[in-house]
Amino acid sequence: QVQLVESGGGLVSPGGSLRLSCAVSGSILGVYTMRWYRQTPGKQRELVATITRDNRQNYADSLQGRFTISRDNAKNTVYLQMNSLKPEDTAVYYCNADITPRTGWHPVDYWGQGTQVTVSS
Repeated sequence: QVQLVESGGGLVSPGGSLRLSCAVSGSILGVYTMRWYRQTPGKQRELVATITRDNRQNYADSLQGRFTISRDNAKNTVYLQMNSLKPEDTAVYYCNADITPRTGWHPVDYWGQGTQVTVSS
């Protein structure tokens, strides 16, 4: 069974930093594009950042260069370094990835369970 397990969320003061991690576990053939989304109550899930297997990155325009996505292909793990955090960054952050399971023939969309990030003084 393929699982994405996020960690690193928590409470941080405005201007602070957090680093989220998302590790893929289970029987897999390959992990392709990986993404971070975030969602606040009553709003649609928002795409924050994307990274391809060959490290091409894209970010939401609203982030203004404060976040950095990276990955370790040997560990099947994706990271989100968040700096200069603002109260409006408060959300549940979700990891998403295109993964081909060992029992499959093509990539399938998988989601993590989410990790809460709260930016407050």
